[in-house]
Amino acid sequence: MATTDKKDQLGSYTEDSIRSLDWREHIRLRPGMYIGKLGDGSSMDDGIYILLKEVADNCIDEHTMGFGKQIDIKVTEHSVTVRDYGRGIPLGKVVDVVSKINTGAKYDSKAFQKSVGLNGVGTKAVNALSTYFKVESTREGRTKTAEFERGVLTKEHKERATNEPNGTLVTFIPDETVFRNFRFIPEFLENQIWNYCFLNAGLTVNFNGTKYVSKNGLLDLLQRKTNEDELRYPIIHLKAEDIEVAITHENQYGEEYYSFVNGQHTTQGGTHLAAFREAFVKTIRDFYKKDYDATDIRASICAAVSVRVQEPVFESQTKTKLGSLTVYENGPSMKAFVLDFLSKHLDDFLHKNPTTAEALKKRIEQSERERKELAGIKKLANERAKKANLHNRKLRDCRFHLNEEVSGKDKNDLETKRLNTTIFITEGDSASGSITKSRNVETQAVFSLRGKPLNCFGLTKKIVYENEEFNLLQHALNIEEGLEGLRYNRIVIATDADVDGMHIRLLLLTFFLQFFPDLVKNGHLYILETPLFRVRNKQQTFYCYSDEERQKAIKKLGGKPEITRFKGLGEISPQEFGAFINEDMRVEPVILSTDTHIQKLLEYYMGKNTQTRQEFIISNLRYEKDLVDEVEGEQKAGN
Repeated sequence: MATTDKKDQLGSYTEDSIRSLDWREHIRLRPGMYIGKLGDGSSMDDGIYILLKEVADNCIDEHTMGFGKQIDIKVTEHSVTVRDYGRGIPLGKVVDVVSKINTGAKYDSKAFQKSVGLNGVGTKAVNALSTYFKVESTREGRTKTAEFERGVLTKEHKERATNEPNGTLVTFIPDETVFRNFRFIPEFLENQIWNYCFLNAGLTVNFNGTKYVSKNGLLDLLQRKTNEDELRYPIIHLKAEDIEVAITHENQYGEEYYSFVNGQHTTQGGTHLAAFREAFVKTIRDFYKKDYDATDIRASICAAVSVRVQEPVFESQTKTKLGSLTVYENGPSMKAFVLDFLSKHLDDFLHKNPTTAEALKKRIEQSERERKELAGIKKLANERAKKANLHNRKLRDCRFHLNEEVSGKDKNDLETKRLNTTIFITEGDSASGSITKSRNVETQAVFSLRGKPLNCFGLTKKIVYENEEFNLLQHALNIEEGLEGLRYNRIVIATDADVDGMHIRLLLLTFFLQFFPDLVKNGHLYILETPLFRVRNKQQTFYCYSDEERQKAIKKLGGKPEITRFKGLGEISPQEFGAFINEDMRVEPVILSTDTHIQKLLEYYMGKNTQTRQEFIISNLRYEKDLVDEVEGEQKAGN
């Protein structure tokens, strides 16, 4: 019998295998544990916005405690500066607060009763993930400054006298080796700034020279998020200690919520949002003394809810979902707290405002009629979806969902992977085949369309169930009952950059805006950008996304480079495609501006042809043939 050496049995697992990471190393090795997904700034939950949030949250906490009525925020192409007018970090602790883990004032519950974070990690993560980080604190005529590089102290300045008002200033530049090819999108920044103002009525945020301020809190938020022409009744705005809500109903489909805890935007909801949805239904049933179906009561609702909680418990470091079951220590449950508030304040409001109460009742009863009309069709559609064998024929799923039974895994790790889940919607066997072969099977899925989708503008939701493509798509995304079950954080439309591809893109945009507008409003929809040209010689290859990039590539290579014009996704080999949908993937978010009227937008682009639309198309038309002829001419000329 052969013997096995004990060292071989143990393999390479020795004392040398064990190592302790310091705080900087750990944050840089596992950034997702601290700030969620990294991204390039094309998504509102990408890491660079979380860095800004972590710094700004400290300023908000100072304001909440009654110190400082203004915050200055300046964002350039790659750097961020945030300055508050609070008490300022104690000068002797300026370095420790931003570079020693588990150091901060928020452990003193008397000083920060209802702050956003209590673990002392926020600014340390920003520091570790920045190529340059500066913190400057001013207190009572004295100031202290320290500078860092990737979390390492590079210069500690001596205290000096100053005439500046009290407060803290932080400047940082995100590390490009972590946040590759990052960019700040103005609309996402503005949304962040507005949220701070809505949740802290009276606070002024000076953002890049423009002042943002809200006088009416969540009422202002809902007025910004909705269109007055689409509201069924004026916004209901209710406030009490530690809770504030704003509620209305629109004409569009779906449920739309904006939930917050201690000023933190909980994009994934949590116990407070679940309590609100349940309490709203019970209060409405009790008021009208009728057992309405919950889906009819909440259909087309647009609401915002904000609560203040002592020492909130979130389900991950990114604080996107609240897990706390109680509001205060030994206090009421979240469910009881929200129900008690709504059953008193909302009930009182409806009794005092009979016109609003009647409009709300009509909206509920309209939803009831529509639901009953769809009931039979939905049942048949669900049966058809099962027979269609969705997961084999149309959807090539990712392992994250195929292995959903995984348990006992780190919640931060699972949250990071969930934030990175993507589904590509594409058309044609060759295109879907290329993406399927080159995708990251862990987090990326592919849904294949069969031909052009139907133009659903002006149609009712009945068509979603009657049309096989639409029905299977909503099943793949799991959005039939709302966004809570959404299976992919990013939905990426991947079509050819030709006339047919653009048309399919428009038809898909119409589908989502018509029937699932909250999915677009919450920043889940994107357009995949793929290169138009490949310019190469024997030494180098450049993939160009515009004519300008093509010209630059030609100049860099000189001579007679080979120029290929990609006319469709199917022409790009799977080996090449992998480079376009990896961590450097270029996507353009579909962003709705606050003054966008969805129905008017769809009517203009997808309704009957008009003289105005004809003029728009003619003035913006660019003939692809001209561009192809230009490329071929350059190749022949050797340019």
